[in-house]
Amino acid sequence: MKYFAIALLSLFSLNLSAQYWQQKVDYTMNVELDAETADYSGSQKLIYTNNSPESLSKVFYHLYFNAFQPGSDMAIRLKNGGDRNGRFKVDLDSLNEFQSGYLKVSSLKQNGKPVQIKESGTILEVTLNEPILSGGSTVLELDFKGHVPDLIRRAGKNSTEGVAYSMAQWYPKMSEYDVDGWNTDPYTGREFHGVWGDFDVKITLDKEYTVGGSGYLQNADKIGKGYSDRKKSKSKKGKITWHFIAPNVHDFTFAADKDYVHDIYPGPNNVDLHFFYKNNPEIIENWKKLQPLTAELMEYFNEKIGPYPYKQYSVIHGGDGGMEYAMCTLITGERKFGSLVGVTSHELAHSWFQHILATNETKHEWMDEGFTSYISTLAKNKVLKEESEFPLLRSYGGYLRLATSGVEEPQSANANRYHYNFAYESTAYNKGAVFLGQLGYIIGMDKLNETLKTYYNEYKFKHPVPNDIRRIAERISGIQLRWYITDWTQTTNTIDYAIKEVVSTNKGATVNLNRIGMMPMPLDVLIEYTDGTQEMHYIPITLMRGEKENPYDLKWNVEKSWSWANPEYSFSIEKKIEEIKSITLDPTFYMADIDRTNNRYEISNE
Repeated sequence: MKYFAIALLSLFSLNLSAQYWQQKVDYTMNVELDAETADYSGSQKLIYTNNSPESLSKVFYHLYFNAFQPGSDMAIRLKNGGDRNGRFKVDLDSLNEFQSGYLKVSSLKQNGKPVQIKESGTILEVTLNEPILSGGSTVLELDFKGHVPDLIRRAGKNSTEGVAYSMAQWYPKMSEYDVDGWNTDPYTGREFHGVWGDFDVKITLDKEYTVGGSGYLQNADKIGKGYSDRKKSKSKKGKITWHFIAPNVHDFTFAADKDYVHDIYPGPNNVDLHFFYKNNPEIIENWKKLQPLTAELMEYFNEKIGPYPYKQYSVIHGGDGGMEYAMCTLITGERKFGSLVGVTSHELAHSWFQHILATNETKHEWMDEGFTSYISTLAKNKVLKEESEFPLLRSYGGYLRLATSGVEEPQSANANRYHYNFAYESTAYNKGAVFLGQLGYIIGMDKLNETLKTYYNEYKFKHPVPNDIRRIAERISGIQLRWYITDWTQTTNTIDYAIKEVVSTNKGATVNLNRIGMMPMPLDVLIEYTDGTQEMHYIPITLMRGEKENPYDLKWNVEKSWSWANPEYSFSIEKKIEEIKSITLDPTFYMADIDRTNNRYEISNE
């Protein structure tokens, strides 16, 4: 019994400390890209620091480009989903050798001595000569070579908009080791999880290319100020090396093209905003107009979440759609202006909800995509002066389609395991955004805003999990929220409340309500009277063990709590039924009730 208790204590301590220790990797890489053949080769020196409480006898690397070839796990997965993944326009099994990609590692050494390696698709397994003890470090060195695939998903060559190289997930990348162990899911086109560290990267390629990406350029004097002096050079033959340093990030990405325009715009807090885009007369005006709005977007996120911690951010024309990376994003650039601002807002917001608050996207993708969708939608609404009364309408509408589709899976499902791509996309983006909007409905929008700021401050440069934001929201609001995060993220229970009837009594009227859906929620009930006055009746649920403060400029009547076990509930109104015009459940629409046709009761007094 004694040893069992000690084991339990150790396990408890490990889980309790999961949010506080982070592994660390420091990369030094030299890579040379042959722009004609799309082949590249390089060397990597990695210093791995084990801050976990355990010794490590193995390490694992991601080799993402191995997914872009016939017969890969990604190729097979794309053919076996319940519906078509619309993000992929090409059948991977149809790729020829030049269109495919690969990444191979050789000469891997630990502290100067060769180690045993085993490649399995997009994962490289390394058996160490000597374990990395808790608190210890080791040096891993390797050579690598690769071929850049056609741009099929996020990374690759020759995009449909003419960008030559979008180099994302291109290098042997150390897998993250956290409280759940090694994160070694094969890459099938979904999400990422990375280890923080410092990147020192030198990229050599033809002189005529301009490069933008993660980190700070170290040799701008040699490249040319604003990269423009170099372009004036009469001789464009030969190669040049671009030297970048990216501190405390968990990824490194770059893009390269012969025809980039490069602008620098001053952002808030002395942050330089870099813009790289094709010299296409049809898009230049939009990209120029985008620059001051990007500064406004960053200022909005600084205010609503917390200060951006780096001194540079780059918006780069490349990739497909949009994808966030360390200190930069790759986006398609031939868009209408509103779409260009929208995708920039979303990808920039990922700097907070992914590259600083780095949730494991394979396990909790909704905390990344959903929280980003929530805040970026509000930011876009402000900077474009859209003045929408309900900016999150699209997210709520998307969730309601999901909840009534019959193919929804719990939000806690592994991102790679969703059978339906539609279910994954809507769960990650829409249901994730609704989680925050609805949390504001439960605890109050002012408390939600305070929760987001505190969450950022306490968990930046960590890998937070759902329980972390729950506990902060509980601390700030005084409301228990375990029921909310359980039902919303671990089940597919839905919210559906109805006004059953309103009946006269000797003292006034009684409102009878039904809970039809399985998920309980507190209710804001708006009563409108025939004389034009209004008042709110607030019904908390017993699971909350607390109450929301009045968010309305109306009389606030707090009713007795509604027990989750009881599907029926009644409350009284001290006015006659003839004086009541209408009753509405949740007039804000922030409660995601799947059937609002029974949320309003109009009383005929004829």
